[in-house]
Amino acid sequence: MRIIGYLDHPQLKITVFKTDTRLSIKLENGNLEQTYKFRPTEHMSSLAAIRELVDEPFLLTVMERFRTMDTDFRSSLERHAPPAAEEEFDEII
Repeated sequence: MRIIGYLDHPQLKITVFKTDTRLSIKLENGNLEQTYKFRPTEHMSSLAAIRELVDEPFLLTVMERFRTMDTDFRSSLERHAPPAAEEEFDEII
């Protein structure tokens, strides 16, 4: 797998990868990521074509999915992670 390029975005890191049999678009937002994989076609095999594919409606959906993923992950952490111990400080008079 090799990187064929990056797409600029103010909030996301978007990397496009290519292998012999597929293209992958990886979108990263902090500790979360989404990857979309597909077989290249005659019309969808270049970085320019990927730029057209990753349009505003697609990115709005991706951002909403990241919000949902974050909510799901935080909820799971709250259910399963022990509560953080509160630090105790000496009382200052």
